[in-house]
Amino acid sequence: MKILALSDKVERTVYSAQIKELYGDVDLIIGCGDLPYYYLEYVVTMLPVPVAYVYGNHDKEQILASGRVINAPSGCISLEDRVVQFGDLLVAGLGGSIQYQPGAIHQYTEAEMQRRILRLAPRLLWNRLRHGRYLDILVTHSPPYGIHDEEDRAHRGFKSLLTFMQIFKPTYLLHGHVHIYRRGVQVETRYGQTTVINVYPRRVIYWNLGQDNEQ
Repeated sequence: MKILALSDKVERTVYSAQIKELYGDVDLIIGCGDLPYYYLEYVVTMLPVPVAYVYGNHDKEQILASGRVINAPSGCISLEDRVVQFGDLLVAGLGGSIQYQPGAIHQYTEAEMQRRILRLAPRLLWNRLRHGRYLDILVTHSPPYGIHDEEDRAHRGFKSLLTFMQIFKPTYLLHGHVHIYRRGVQVETRYGQTTVINVYPRRVIYWNLGQDNEQ
């Protein structure tokens, strides 16, 4: 399965007439947050594959010129706090960032993120019984604590995501949130049995059930 993961920035090669030529062979699109709704709607319109997403800390309601209020990209699949199966692929989503503005939407304390993970746990355990594994891909906006995150409060990662990987062992954790502006910055890290990837602003990932996966 070929997956195109996106985050945080509108990419010209994706939001263009070239999208079918460049990405027409992908099987799944994953948005890791802070992406304009029109961008994801364009992708789902142009490519005949599922587009799934989580929210970023900057995602909010948008008011169109017609006055209509939207709070999600039309035609796309929310992964927030749930597990979705695409063929044999098991994907779950935990969007948002660490809380740095009290009361802000899509920002969470460590305790709140822990509770979100606990709510996912029954479905992950069911996956283990039915499929022999808990999860293949965890989609987040924020990185885990100490992996690809930064020292400022807004870009600090979640410690609870480290625990998630230790227990549920997804093949990948895909995230955005941390923008990369220079070469040489580490964007892929192995943690236990999970490969953590900062997909900003786009990344193609290959997944094959029962085989070693390479980017």
